[in-house]
Amino acid sequence: MVKTTVVITGASGLLGRAVTAEFESSGDEVIKLANSRAGKDSSYTKLDLMDEEAVNGFFQTHGKIDGAAERRPDVAEADPEKAAKINAVVPAHLAALANQRKFLLFYISTDYVFNGKNPPYDVDASPDPLQMYGRQKLDGEKAVLAEREKGAKVTVLRVPILYGKTEYNAESAVNILRDVVQDQSGKQYKMDAYQVRFPTNVEDIGRVLYDLSHVDKPLPPILHYATPSPALTKYDMTTIISKHLSLPIDHVIRDTNKPGPEATPRPENTQLSTKALEELGIDVSERKTFDEWWKSYIGEK
Repeated sequence: MVKTTVVITGASGLLGRAVTAEFESSGDEVIKLANSRAGKDSSYTKLDLMDEEAVNGFFQTHGKIDGAAERRPDVAEADPEKAAKINAVVPAHLAALANQRKFLLFYISTDYVFNGKNPPYDVDASPDPLQMYGRQKLDGEKAVLAEREKGAKVTVLRVPILYGKTEYNAESAVNILRDVVQDQSGKQYKMDAYQVRFPTNVEDIGRVLYDLSHVDKPLPPILHYATPSPALTKYDMTTIISKHLSLPIDHVIRDTNKPGPEATPRPENTQLSTKALEELGIDVSERKTFDEWWKSYIGEK
């Protein structure tokens, strides 16, 4: 397989680290872009994606994975202007550069572009985001795909809620459940048992991106990847994590109520169909199930 040079934005984040590891293990040259982390770790190249002049000066002809994003829906609701810059404005700029300088761009989007009422969702399903985060990511999709219509090699990859090896548990809305389980202080937590999710390991996404970057034919504009494991509520995830920690969760209250209007709106079920990936010949399996991965991960520490 031909080795390539890959630039990964958001390389110091949860997904970025996993994607970097996948490409490096396969022998590709990886340029890891970060902003604040670059000053603390010389393996990262410092680049502020909000600085258009600096970005223009950096990018030349090489492969490209765009993994930078404000992934927290609550944060996007609280500061939409700031979140919009990283979720929509930056991808639009990168897509324009992909068109000008002829590199391949993957834009990582989300299942939250859907309203969750008609799963599973194929790549041609009509988006209908319920909250600011989903709307901003959809704006990012539209911006990068507009450049694709002008000739840019751009593909949107939508993924669901992510988990994996974290530097701190709050990096992931899934891993943070470990903190809940380990809090045996007597504090009680309500845990959603209403909305179903398809937690997907970042290592599997890294492998899918690697495989896609080496497909020798044009890629479609939009693709979906999510774990083939059964749907889980956050309460289900908490139960699995607690099992492998051998800790009780009497302090976690199973909440089957539909979230009220005061909560950031989240779709009930945004299962993504991986049919389009399979048609490309991409392996859509997972290396380990959610249960298997947590058993192994907790056993490492």
